[in-house]
Amino acid sequence: MIRYDLAGRTTLVTGAASGIGFATARMLAQNGATVAVNFLPDDPRGTEAVARLTAEGFKAIAAPGNVGTAGEAERMVTTAVADLGRLDLLVNNAGTPGTTRRIPPAELDAITEELWATLLSVNLLGVFRCAHAAAPALKAAGGAIVNTASIAGLGRAGSSLAYGATKAGVVSLTQNLARALGPDVRVNAIAPGAVDSSWMVDWSAEERRRSIENAALKRRCTPEDLAEVIVFLGFGAAMVTGQTIVVDGGLTL
Repeated sequence: MIRYDLAGRTTLVTGAASGIGFATARMLAQNGATVAVNFLPDDPRGTEAVARLTAEGFKAIAAPGNVGTAGEAERMVTTAVADLGRLDLLVNNAGTPGTTRRIPPAELDAITEELWATLLSVNLLGVFRCAHAAAPALKAAGGAIVNTASIAGLGRAGSSLAYGATKAGVVSLTQNLARALGPDVRVNAIAPGAVDSSWMVDWSAEERRRSIENAALKRRCTPEDLAEVIVFLGFGAAMVTGQTIVVDGGLTL
């Protein structure tokens, strides 16, 4: 989907080996941007994603690194910025549910210290680490940040109460980063609802059916639906900052 002339613009998308991240990287590249594709160093899908984009004639480079690890996240960002030469957009998309099954809110004993540590480090601290490291380059370019939150951070039950708490943190962090980095850098977030993408949580057929029936638009989001809004917030929406845009087909209505 080509709507913007992004020739000469550079972007970094975290968690871009698959799903929303890859769809966003591809859409940015389709519009002419050079994309740094971040992925876990041991995830073969990352190098495959870069290869797919370059095979299609797009400009993409690899930016391996774990945003959930202090130091490694910052090094990944600074290396990517150096390789790109500048940075116009940071998409903080990397995240994890930390579980392969949905943990109902009442199952408090399933919310372990290990789960909390993983989710906080990746989903919340990872956003701050990357934004902090990218801030000088983004300020110089008059750029933008788009974070991936979730409707689970806006009062809906997600994969676990810990996951929802970290995504609520992303919503708050988005507002405060907008205050901290304005007027040079706009900072916004998206809050996806039910998305058809590769994800660790194994949703049942019944849960998927209900997510369609309960949505006003009667379908689940695709990664491309989310990517479209991310690109808009990154390179359109000149007077929008500090906002979290719900993209759920009316599931939360």
